[in-house]
Amino acid sequence: MPEILRDLSPEELSECEKKLKRKIDMRLLPTLIIIYVMNYLDRNAIGAARLGGLEKDLGLKDNEFQTCVSVLFCGYILMQVPSNMFLNKIGRPAIYLSGCMAVWGALCACSGVVHNFHGLLVTRFFLGFVEAAFYPGCLATLSAWYIRKELSIRTGLFYCGSMLSGAFSGLIAAGINSGLNGARGLLSWRWIFIIEGSITVAIAIAAFFILPNYPATTKWLTPQERALAMWRLEVDAAGEEDWVDSSSQPIFDGFKMLMKDPKNWILVVVVYGAASAIAINAFFPTVVATLGYGKTETLLLTCPPYLLACIVCAAVSWNADRTNERYWHTVCPLACSLLGFIIAAAATQTGARYFGAMIMIPGIYTGFNMSMVWTANTIYRPAAKRAAAVAFNNAFSTICSIYGSYLYPSDGGPRFVLAFSVNAGMALMAICASTVLHFYLKRENRKLEQKEREEEAAGITNVPGSGFRYYI
Repeated sequence: MPEILRDLSPEELSECEKKLKRKIDMRLLPTLIIIYVMNYLDRNAIGAARLGGLEKDLGLKDNEFQTCVSVLFCGYILMQVPSNMFLNKIGRPAIYLSGCMAVWGALCACSGVVHNFHGLLVTRFFLGFVEAAFYPGCLATLSAWYIRKELSIRTGLFYCGSMLSGAFSGLIAAGINSGLNGARGLLSWRWIFIIEGSITVAIAIAAFFILPNYPATTKWLTPQERALAMWRLEVDAAGEEDWVDSSSQPIFDGFKMLMKDPKNWILVVVVYGAASAIAINAFFPTVVATLGYGKTETLLLTCPPYLLACIVCAAVSWNADRTNERYWHTVCPLACSLLGFIIAAAATQTGARYFGAMIMIPGIYTGFNMSMVWTANTIYRPAAKRAAAVAFNNAFSTICSIYGSYLYPSDGGPRFVLAFSVNAGMALMAICASTVLHFYLKRENRKLEQKEREEEAAGITNVPGSGFRYYI
């Protein structure tokens, strides 16, 4: 225990810890949730813009719209791992994440003033390139502040931002389509990009003054709070230090260690399968439009599945932290998404297909969130390796969004059999990989227990890492 904490009684230490968590929660979580709302709004605005006349106005042909959707993920994949390695090196997410947010907001607004396919293609590519910093960077930041049993609920609440954006995007787009179409000579789809991008830039400026950095580099903590924040993480890892300073973070070492870890390659399969349907974000208005309602009604009908997903994700994440269990909290949502895909592909009745969407979206988001939490919990030390893991696994899983964009052609409705069949197969793959990981980690925990018994019998004490167990 750091010297500055040694004079505190257990009750005082517990009270200090509660105050520290409350202080970080109030600054970190609301800010990240709001930023995530804007992150997904800006990324998926193209789906609502399609209903606002984007294709016709720009003269897009054949698969050009799908190409503009998928090219974002090319930039997204390229930048995620280098971005997180750089963030882990400097240890200052307040500066880095808010700066990236301001840039992607400007790029989103620029998408509203393009005049042809090539202009939209370029802005979408660079939008993905800059947005890549956000999600893995936030996971690295959250895992630098919270111990493992606290991480799931915080990550779940943070991830609710993406679902809230799915709910709000329909409402915002419906309002813009009905109220600003033709305003100042611009069609409504242009206003969608311009308004959402401008709001993002404004929020980015505010976020710079609110977000914390890593515990060792956050100036508005007291010395006692800073020591406590770092010591909590060290205790959770059974004696291994977390992020201390930039000089102790070789920029490529974490990635090299990750590539040699077999646990993470199983996690890659889990995350990839869980993320396979994420491409539906940009096409969900198109899917719902096949129910046969008008433009405004279609946009409004996209809201309930995302609101339900927000509730389910928060509830599952809370229970995962309460029980310290990961396998069933990952597999059950994936099974729900699998059922939703089957219903949506097989049913022809409006009610049944909408029910499929209602269980599909919560399953997709909750399953993916838990797979990333499991990644951060399993690849826990050193900090550079953890930062590389959340970035690499998320980047690798994004590959499916490139080809996934072509699974939703305009003539693929109403059932989108190919898209939902592929998604169902990937969900099943993630369930199988989760089962393999569950038993693999149980075996690793038995090895750790055996090693500690042997060290205890030999009289060896205070071994770094003693007491650490994987969450299964």
